[in-house]
Amino acid sequence: MTVTVNGPLPSGSYDVAVVGAGVVGCAIARELARHPGLRVALMEAQDDVGQGTSKANTAILHTGFDAVPGSLEARLVREGSRQLASYAAESGIAVEPVGALLVAWDEEQLAALPQLAAKAARNGYTDTRPIDPSELHEREPHLGPGALGALHVPGESIICPWTTTLAYATQAVRHGVDLHLNSPVSEVSWRDGAHALTTARGPLRTRHLVNAAGLHAGTLDRHLGHHDFTVTPRRGQLIVFDKFARDLLHHILLPVPTALGKGVLVAPTVYGNVLLGPTAEESDDKRATGSTAEGLALLREKGARILPALLDEEVTAVYAGLRAATEEDDYRITAHPDQAYVTVGGIRSTGLTASMAIAAHVTGLLADTGLDLGPARDLEPARMPNLGDAQPRPHQNARLVAVDPEYGTLVCHCERVSRGEIRDALASTVPPRSLDGLRRRTRARAGRCQGFYCGAAVRELMEGAGT
Repeated sequence: MTVTVNGPLPSGSYDVAVVGAGVVGCAIARELARHPGLRVALMEAQDDVGQGTSKANTAILHTGFDAVPGSLEARLVREGSRQLASYAAESGIAVEPVGALLVAWDEEQLAALPQLAAKAARNGYTDTRPIDPSELHEREPHLGPGALGALHVPGESIICPWTTTLAYATQAVRHGVDLHLNSPVSEVSWRDGAHALTTARGPLRTRHLVNAAGLHAGTLDRHLGHHDFTVTPRRGQLIVFDKFARDLLHHILLPVPTALGKGVLVAPTVYGNVLLGPTAEESDDKRATGSTAEGLALLREKGARILPALLDEEVTAVYAGLRAATEEDDYRITAHPDQAYVTVGGIRSTGLTASMAIAAHVTGLLADTGLDLGPARDLEPARMPNLGDAQPRPHQNARLVAVDPEYGTLVCHCERVSRGEIRDALASTVPPRSLDGLRRRTRARAGRCQGFYCGAAVRELMEGAGT
């Protein structure tokens, strides 16, 4: 098992290097790990997996009902949704099948609902059902006044995005993939049948290359002479409301989508909170992950119509993520056989859902570029800590606490995180390198006090582990 953070990169040549350790890059590395004859590197610019778009999305496991029929995204979301649901059950990733309601607020939106149901059917999803205002308000008593009806999409679920990315990375590393953190790629060249990567930690050579660099996929593409797409960051700001708001809704509440995206939604999270967002702001800055007064005001305005009582609840946090939007409303996954190279671009909010299907698709493209995959194997499951509120937490398991009292000693009381959970995270296959990384593994410091009370104790535990 190899996870490197500092020092020079290994010498010699890899069979495949995957650039970008977001949810898609980690899924691809995991899929390649099924072929034990390959030497695989997973390159990440930051100090942890899932540090970019993957950590700041709406955390929905989509059915793909509203994708563009016939598109690559539609197919991969449809396939990936089933695969990820099964994988989550095997791995302990928190999932709740709450279903969604696509709410119509005016006659034009109401008239669009049958078209959306027909679109869902063309995408292979036939479980949608129109519901009238009476049933809508029976299902969602706190919904704002004026809704004219909705389309029920029972298959939509909420999921833990943090654990999903980490589970992929954990399995990949345990099965031989080298994960190189703090390794931003600044240059790539192709010559003599191999790629030469220039990184902040020195050079790396590989025969085949996968570009899963997210917001920077277009830049990496241009290093190899391709100008197929341009990534324009689309900022999505979100507000996280306190757990006391969770009883205000029972479904994901979706708007009728627009050309800019799925619009502002209200959704529960597996952690027991409520999300309001995202905005959809075009930007030229790939680091613009800050929130703005204008963006938050827009969200509150939308939220006041959808779920008025939500605005009376306490706000736990605000955050923003950047989606890798391109000129086309589809994934931009392309093989370049003459360079032994596959680009994985334009992966937006559905990338979490489609990640396993994307990985299988990309692996097939690599084989088409000349990669000899060799025999495949089943991977040993990686059982991850379940961070969802729907499952009992470790401190509630009397048998576990009796065996190891550390699970009964709470450090973060807002999120009920024990010393045992923090200890396990710090000793895990892919351990956190920062307090934020620890939060994504345990929820420590993610609650209503945002670490005000537990921050010092959590930091002390990290420093004691030498992290």
